[in-house]
Amino acid sequence: MNISVTANGKAYRFTLLDNPTAKDFYARLPLKLTLKDYANTEKIAMLEPKLTKAQAPKGTSAKRGDITYYAPWGNLALFYRDFGYADGLIPLGTLSNETSKEMSDEFVELLSGKDLEVVFDKLP
Repeated sequence: MNISVTANGKAYRFTLLDNPTAKDFYARLPLKLTLKDYANTEKIAMLEPKLTKAQAPKGTSAKRGDITYYAPWGNLALFYRDFGYADGLIPLGTLSNETSKEMSDEFVELLSGKDLEVVFDKLP
């Protein structure tokens, strides 16, 4: 499943994983959210209703460019810095391999700034 994340008028391609939580997120698209900084590591936005946790791992770690879901709080998280293991963190996807390093760096730079309004949408 491929999605676009549009910020500041520019679209970035992400590839979602094949798991129930990612599929639940994908089914809700398009979705417009304001991402707020958390711990100088990630941008987060609350999702209502919460995504499914069916077949989810106990937890995972995240890398810069990853999209995850933090089940205990019910928030989506886009990481702009690597992060260690966290219980309740469910991987959803990552910047696509088709995204150039320059675009990846540009997107991560956007995330590391102020609050960011983004639109998540399905790609064919």
